[in-house]
Amino acid sequence: MTAAAAILLATMLTGDASARHLSLEQVTGLMDRARAEGVAGEARKSKPVDARPARAGEVVVTVIAGEGKETQSHPAATGDWVVRNRCPETGNEQYLVDAGVFAERYVLSGPPQGADGWRAAVPQGKVVRYFVVTPGHGEFTFEAPWGESMVARPGDAIVQDPDNPRDTYRVAAASFRCSYEILR
Repeated sequence: MTAAAAILLATMLTGDASARHLSLEQVTGLMDRARAEGVAGEARKSKPVDARPARAGEVVVTVIAGEGKETQSHPAATGDWVVRNRCPETGNEQYLVDAGVFAERYVLSGPPQGADGWRAAVPQGKVVRYFVVTPGHGEFTFEAPWGESMVARPGDAIVQDPDNPRDTYRVAAASFRCSYEILR
């Protein structure tokens, strides 16, 4: 049994909420276990989004409708982007994307739409690994790659870049349904 699985099992048995915070390494261990058990899949972000240049130093708080704060970004660097999902179910949540990651994963597809600089963008279909958090996992928090705590709830997807396993994060269930295409 992996360390992450042991912590989750201990939490479920004891009800100790303090054991529900996992390190990023423990969550990547859960992904490894899901893959070994054949319950991890592959998906890609496929739905168009809106994007605008981030202001240097800007902090983006991601809020999911009906849930509240999901996470908070580090201060934006010059060249970073704010991405807004077109997902009414989640309140069209916004998040910060590093300049290099944005260039790899999105293509701008239209002129700015107004003074705030939002533009249409199309995901490039980077294939990611994912597994769905089950009731057996329960709700837990973990350290996102940018150092902020994220909550994961049953039904949410834990998503991982196969080229960079430390790039592992939560996607709210509704956001995953409306912005990702499941490949397998």
